[in-house]
Amino acid sequence: MRVLTRKRKLSKAMDEIASITLWGFNLMFLLLIIWILYTILSKGLPKLTPNFLVELPDEINIGGGIGPVLFNSFYVLFISLIISIPVGVGAGIYLSEYAQKNKFTFLLRMSVESLASVPSVVFGLFGMAIFVEYFHIGLTIIGAAVTLALLNLPVITRVTEESIRALPIGLREASYALGTTKFECIRTIVLPAAFNGIVTGICLVAGRAYGESAVIILTAGTSTSGRMWDFNLFSPGGTLAVHLWYIQSEAIVPDAKEIADKAAAVLVLVVLMINFLLRIPVWFKEHKFKI
Repeated sequence: MRVLTRKRKLSKAMDEIASITLWGFNLMFLLLIIWILYTILSKGLPKLTPNFLVELPDEINIGGGIGPVLFNSFYVLFISLIISIPVGVGAGIYLSEYAQKNKFTFLLRMSVESLASVPSVVFGLFGMAIFVEYFHIGLTIIGAAVTLALLNLPVITRVTEESIRALPIGLREASYALGTTKFECIRTIVLPAAFNGIVTGICLVAGRAYGESAVIILTAGTSTSGRMWDFNLFSPGGTLAVHLWYIQSEAIVPDAKEIADKAAAVLVLVVLMINFLLRIPVWFKEHKFKI
């Protein structure tokens, strides 16, 4: 009995130590995030004005804005998500629900996992080879959007597949017992149950795509058409992340440091806003379910 008591006390003490350690790591990570956000936002937010968000960039004079590059950022992101979300979610559904265990699906999964870890500059070089050199359409918005969609596809596919595979098998068995077909089970049971995980994956790729620079530089360039609302898919597609890099490295405008601080603050705020907006359906679904 004494030996068992000692083991229980030791196990309880180890459990408490592990819990305190993990909480400490979480707190450190949270403080690091807060410090990074504060450092970026404190430099840019006090100087930010509404005109800065809509005015054209200026290469020489003080007071330029980020209007066209900010619009291009949303435009390129929107087009890339329209392409990547249906294809990626569909591929994840196929791999988790329809694909048989054979050499082809093993090779397919291994390829998707490998592509998910490939650096973005490799996708940028691929997009440049296809759109700029092969099709000769130049540095364009459509080239950047399609290349970003290819960058997002492996992540969305893997997240969708894993979210669906994590569901209890009993959900499907209960659905089939009620007489539903496989497609009806996926549409009415599987996808709603895996909705939170899929949306989380979309949030990750959306934030990554919005802040991407290597792909944009190689496929859309660093400049814009010079118009605020340019929906032409074959116009140059410099985005906010690329503009921030350009201002910090090559710009000769006197207030380059101030523009960079404000652009960085806008970039961080937009990424936070995108994640917040994409999480609204999840919160609505959970709230509706509780009611």
